[in-house]
Amino acid sequence: MISTRDRIHEIIFEADTPAGKRFDVILLWGIVASVVTVMAESVPEWHESYRRVFTVLEWFFTVLFTLEYVFRLWAVRRPLQYATSFFGMVDLLAILPTFLGLVLPGTGSLRIIRILRLLRVFRVFKLAGFIQEAKGLQSALRASRRRIIVFLSVVMALVTILGTLMYLIEDSQSGFSSIPKSIYWAIVTVTTVGYGDIAPHTVLGQIIASIMMIIGYAIIAVPTGMIGMQMMRKPDGAVAEVSTQACPSCGRDGHDEDAEHCKHCGHRL
Repeated sequence: MISTRDRIHEIIFEADTPAGKRFDVILLWGIVASVVTVMAESVPEWHESYRRVFTVLEWFFTVLFTLEYVFRLWAVRRPLQYATSFFGMVDLLAILPTFLGLVLPGTGSLRIIRILRLLRVFRVFKLAGFIQEAKGLQSALRASRRRIIVFLSVVMALVTILGTLMYLIEDSQSGFSSIPKSIYWAIVTVTTVGYGDIAPHTVLGQIIASIMMIIGYAIIAVPTGMIGMQMMRKPDGAVAEVSTQACPSCGRDGHDEDAEHCKHCGHRL
């Protein structure tokens, strides 16, 4: 006979069963409604007119998600492992801002982080292949991290030197009133953002700014090429299909289709 815990686990974590899929679809709609509520509440006219409605809705969603989080921890045999996983942290962050708002007013808008919970849609609608692609992107970023760190270090040194140089060339009336502010201008210029709040007025300053704008295009292209090169490298052998089954012990998914044990905690699937 299936225990109550296993039954709850099947409903909350599994997307292949009718009850599990029905629960996940309802949950996704609840997440969407919660995010829309947070965005609507930020409109001043609506906030003043429907303050009580927004308060009731917010606490309704918070209590709902809190109960869901508690049941998720109870349904797995290793709740700490699930709590420290990516989705476990997202689930916790989805309910914390409301309680935090009781102590620190103005932090309620952080509830928008709940939109991350919509990533479960890949599992609910059996789009597990997208999980594999996400892992490929993660691997490419990890393989390129040393090159990117070196590259960013060079860029930071460059904007620091050029920003300081502009501080010496331009005067405070042009906006270059300090070295940090000049470095801020250099970063904005090199990244080709160009807010226009600070601009050089001398000929030499404009020449340096023009050179930095040209350098900016290379700065954008280099990390893109690094990551793209890693993504183009195909792993040896065929890529294993990803299952949507969640581990009954730690609650994590993303296992290979033919896996018999969880790759995170070793529990039998």
